[in-house]
Amino acid sequence: MNYKEVQEKILGDIMPAVPVPLLEDGSIHLESQENYVKWMNKQPVNTVAIWAHTGRGLNLSKEQRKVVFNQWRNGLDEEKMILCGVGANIRDGIKDEEYIQEAVNMAKEAKELGANLIMPYAPTLFRGRENQDEMILKYHNEIAKLGLPMVLFFLYEDAGGITYSLDVLKELFKIPNVIAIKMATLDSVMTYQDVSNMIKEEDTDVALITGEDRMFGYTVMRGAKGALIGLSSIYTKLQKDMITSYYKGNYEEFIRKSEVVDNLAEHTFYSPMEGYIERILYILGEKGIISKDATNDPFGPGVDQWERERIDRFIEELGEM
Repeated sequence: MNYKEVQEKILGDIMPAVPVPLLEDGSIHLESQENYVKWMNKQPVNTVAIWAHTGRGLNLSKEQRKVVFNQWRNGLDEEKMILCGVGANIRDGIKDEEYIQEAVNMAKEAKELGANLIMPYAPTLFRGRENQDEMILKYHNEIAKLGLPMVLFFLYEDAGGITYSLDVLKELFKIPNVIAIKMATLDSVMTYQDVSNMIKEEDTDVALITGEDRMFGYTVMRGAKGALIGLSSIYTKLQKDMITSYYKGNYEEFIRKSEVVDNLAEHTFYSPMEGYIERILYILGEKGIISKDATNDPFGPGVDQWERERIDRFIEELGEM
């Protein structure tokens, strides 16, 4: 598929950023992974996002990433696409060129395995530098040389990311294989509005994709043409129905479903925010989609008993996924 064809498949769609079912020792629970893939394949989505933050892509080993990719590719219908998050970890003493090359290498992994499109992680190594803008552009341009369709990732600085100025965004939008931008500003509604307005004013072909789990419905109303979020790894059909109702002009249904989705986000995406991954895994375990032994996130803060009980009450009321 060419860039335009890939873009058309993500428009109006939800791309769930999926977690990886892990045992306490950090190994993949392969049976749970297989069962989760089977469940997701039945959901009304065209694309699944793996190796993103929800899937701990930068924490998994290269071999684990390969296992995850192959299980998704083998378990999804042939026409469904896989997006891979690509990037590099920051460590003491890492040089700029090393950081960029490691991100390129991960993108090469994705391409060799058969990824349909990629999403570079926000290059936070360059945050606060005098040459920040220059390095953001260099990072993305080097990854773009591989030729895969790309979704940019705007992760707001206060949410742990790096701010892309409007001038930087205009330059990034000139990269031929950039087909979309995912916005994840957490609670900076003005930043989201500014970028949404800029995209309208620039008349660019780059599609705005919401990554706002806690502002999902609102950001669809503010111009998002699709979604790429961790929240959609659970109750996927509910969220697809929500955005579809908006795009079709069924606003009463949209408001009704948006209220439920907001409530779901408020039970999973809250401080400490890093806990959302294990909360999602916990729900998948409680719903019998994965084993309860596979609901661990060794890289997060854990989920305490009070949180579990709160989630239990909510998902009992919400019903089946």
